[in-house]
Amino acid sequence: MSALAACDPPDEVEKARLREAMRRRVEASGTSFFSAMRLLAPERRAAMYAIYAFCREVDDIADEGLDPATKEADLAAWRAEIDALYEGRPTREVARALLDPVRRFGLRREDFLAVIDGMAMDAAADIRAPSAADLDLYCDRVASAVGRLSVRAFGAGEPAADDVAHHLGRALQLTNILRDLAEDAARGRLYLPRELLEQHGIHGSDPATVLSHPDIGGVCDALAAEARGHYARAAAAMARCARGPLKPARVMGAVYAAILDGLCRRGWKRLDEPVRLPRLRKIWLALRHGLL
Repeated sequence: MSALAACDPPDEVEKARLREAMRRRVEASGTSFFSAMRLLAPERRAAMYAIYAFCREVDDIADEGLDPATKEADLAAWRAEIDALYEGRPTREVARALLDPVRRFGLRREDFLAVIDGMAMDAAADIRAPSAADLDLYCDRVASAVGRLSVRAFGAGEPAADDVAHHLGRALQLTNILRDLAEDAARGRLYLPRELLEQHGIHGSDPATVLSHPDIGGVCDALAAEARGHYARAAAAMARCARGPLKPARVMGAVYAAILDGLCRRGWKRLDEPVRLPRLRKIWLALRHGLL
């Protein structure tokens, strides 16, 4: 029997405290995913809150204004904490909140570590015009790995559920990249793939120079088309799974696809003009894709 299986579970009072702490973290973040998480049964919702809180913890390390060596040390500490989690002796609050979901829903160690590896790509140096292969690896680590954790927390047990995670994770991350072009450029980052830039006659990797190029719209439209392809393949994979468990994934996909549509309507000349969905639109999408 593994150490994780053999360890004593947290008592009910501590479990309730941890769940409430994770819920507060997620709600305070203002994430668009909060409404989708609320569609889940209590045990699964608690698992998603803890997964999201973990992702925020390691993402904050990558985004902090610290030197790369300090960031890498902080991420290495989280790798050690994941090892401790799977040995049944986590010490950090977020990791303690993950202990019950890991046992209950079979969340995999390699997916947590992949998320950390993705954040390490950001922490090592500012990513600027990566190769298409490196961008795909980055998307797999920071988004599709989260999807693989999520579909298990949702209760989707079919092999196609990992296909949902693969494609929906990439679709969401590419949408994020297009939404955050100006914000990322202010941090010295540029996630648009080098090959796609060069296809449109854009060379170099300075974010401000690239984003001001007259043909940047063609690059963004091409990446948006790639994202739409992933949304479509995610929907096809969902059709091969039981409908109930993946309701939150359908809501997430619908919300982010609507954001992508809004970005394309706005265009690529006013990148600092935010695109947000009205609250009523989000509620309608949640009702349409989460309850029907």
